[in-house]
Amino acid sequence: MNIVMVSGGVRSGKSAYAERLVLERSSAVPAKVLYVATGLRWDGEMDERIDKHRARRPAEWDTLEAASDLSVSPYEDYDFVLVDTLSAWIANRLMEIPEERLGDKSLAQRILTRVDEYIEALGASRLREAVIVTDEVGWGGVALSPLGRRFQDIVGEANQRLAARADEAVVVVSGLPWRLKG
Repeated sequence: MNIVMVSGGVRSGKSAYAERLVLERSSAVPAKVLYVATGLRWDGEMDERIDKHRARRPAEWDTLEAASDLSVSPYEDYDFVLVDTLSAWIANRLMEIPEERLGDKSLAQRILTRVDEYIEALGASRLREAVIVTDEVGWGGVALSPLGRRFQDIVGEANQRLAARADEAVVVVSGLPWRLKG
């Protein structure tokens, strides 16, 4: 089972790159592909972003909306899974936490434990390959809000854990992939 991490900044082209990668690799052999979407529709702009991503994907790929739970059990009948994005899934978890509890380190640890369990389950699955897209949060400044800082902390740690386990790691900058591992 091959795990590929694709990271990059917002609007870097990471999702489009991950989609091309999965399309290329899954086309070489007969394969079933599942696109796991973690984004939430909360306003018109997010609707447009989600619709743009949806229109780019091949029609034969199945889609699973998983904004609240990442689990490998729905992946059983698939050869390739593309998760877009781990960082959005983390953001969704953080949005459920009252602002006064954002500093609670046990809540952050619960999210990171869930990420670890998910990565371990992926590695043990029968998938041929999982491509996980995530935002790179280490290139920007420190966020101004407690929520933004907690997001950076947790996503940064989750990305390091994913990169350590991944067989391949690619960062996308200005639409160009830069191979870090594998």
